[in-house]
Amino acid sequence: MNKAYIIGIGQTPVSESWDKSLKELAGDAGLMAIEDAGIGYPDGLFVGNMMAITANHQAQFGTLMADWLGFHHKPALSIETACSSGSAAFRMALMAIASGEMETALVIGAEKMTDSPGSEITASLATAADAELEADFGLSFVGLNALLMRRYMHEYGWKHEDFSGFSINAHANAVYNPNARFQEPITRESFSRSAMISDPINLLDASPVSDGAAALVLSSRPNQNGRKPVSVAASSSMTDTLSLQNRKMGTRLTAAEVSAKAAYTQSGLSPSDIGFFEYHDAFSIMAALSLEAAGFCGPGEGPRLALEGKIKIDSEIPVATMGGLKARGHPVGATGVYQLVEATLQLQGLAGPTQVKRNRYGMTQNIGGSGSNIVTHILQSG
Repeated sequence: MNKAYIIGIGQTPVSESWDKSLKELAGDAGLMAIEDAGIGYPDGLFVGNMMAITANHQAQFGTLMADWLGFHHKPALSIETACSSGSAAFRMALMAIASGEMETALVIGAEKMTDSPGSEITASLATAADAELEADFGLSFVGLNALLMRRYMHEYGWKHEDFSGFSINAHANAVYNPNARFQEPITRESFSRSAMISDPINLLDASPVSDGAAALVLSSRPNQNGRKPVSVAASSSMTDTLSLQNRKMGTRLTAAEVSAKAAYTQSGLSPSDIGFFEYHDAFSIMAALSLEAAGFCGPGEGPRLALEGKIKIDSEIPVATMGGLKARGHPVGATGVYQLVEATLQLQGLAGPTQVKRNRYGMTQNIGGSGSNIVTHILQSG
């Protein structure tokens, strides 16, 4: 199988983009990545997006982007796996490169959420849950995570304020990311005072509704632009039950555990080899569960890593190095690609003030639904 390299990246600021349509945002990121790669149009296009149909009334988004970018008479696919759509698109492009079907591929993750009323976005996000068992009974996506967090707190004895370290860390790192939605630090006190959304999840537990697009170019050959080459060491995708009620272990992300183990096996690495982890901190509970699933601590120990400062840039396992979903923002279909773009910058030593010291290997993990679709990647420099 062919090795795959990331040779170009692009990203738009995560914000409320009132002056840009979905295709314009996606096009901006895609053109940035193509220009950065310096090789002309790639052989194919893979677009990750969740709610173009429901929020933007646009089907065939991959075809639309091929048209918008001038990719005529080349393959283009739109891929949807809820919030993991971006990394799923990356994985599809990776498979095309590895098989020899393509030599180069453009991956775009994009989402435009702020144009739609809040109630419509809430309903669109709920489509990532089981319609018959969850959404039809009025369970929002925040509500599902609140149920999960409440059960976790009950089983392991944690208090709500014990989760503050995840949000504090994310906001501290986002200060140095010009593309982040929120670039101001928060404190434990402001976390505790934050308005409750769905008990026990408050406003500072949750990632914001946002607009944004990120893109990268994959190639079977390393870049020639003088930067450190970045290659894909492992790629794994796993699923679990869509509904929480059908999970055998409700307070563990079993699919994430299996996905991470598969990635470690593919790469020949272990958690101790990973220099940083771009996890899916859509909610504080997901941050804790992701650290546990990826093997950085045992079940029920995630909050302790944050409380003891072990997830900071200069500590044991840096996470959300450029703000994560919590502070960079979470334009859902784009999130997985933002993670990969940020990991690429870390591995090339271009992450600025939040540059990690151990940047040989980095892991990204993108979660679709409430843990039902997990995509894990390990990237390496050199």
